[in-house]
Amino acid sequence: MKRHATAVWKGSLKEGAGQLSTQSGTLNNTQYSFKTRFEEGVGTNPEELVAAAHSGCFTMQLSAYITEGGFEIESIETKCDINLLEGTIVSSHLTVNAKIKEISNETFQELVAKAKANCPISKLFDTEITSTASLV
Repeated sequence: MKRHATAVWKGSLKEGAGQLSTQSGTLNNTQYSFKTRFEEGVGTNPEELVAAAHSGCFTMQLSAYITEGGFEIESIETKCDINLLEGTIVSSHLTVNAKIKEISNETFQELVAKAKANCPISKLFDTEITSTASLV
């Protein structure tokens, strides 16, 4: 399986702007710029997209492990915080809140750790990955 996205940039770093498009069309000439990355503005930025990719990938991996364990998922919500410091992503933190029927907290925490280590986006990163997880 291969997926692709395309970025087009026009102008200088601070005054220019770009557009991102994805193969699926979910992003279609979506605006991004210096302002949307480092200040405030309408559009997206690479770190926000990485956070979406990591939270989505992790959550799917966790759901696979929970289902393999024979537990019923009511919901899993994962927030990902990407920390960019001096031009480097230095960490990704996953905050997980889940409703899982009849699972112990110990088993849940083990599956969270396993998903964090094994989702494809986690494997892509060369940075610290941390998590906090709660059953609600």
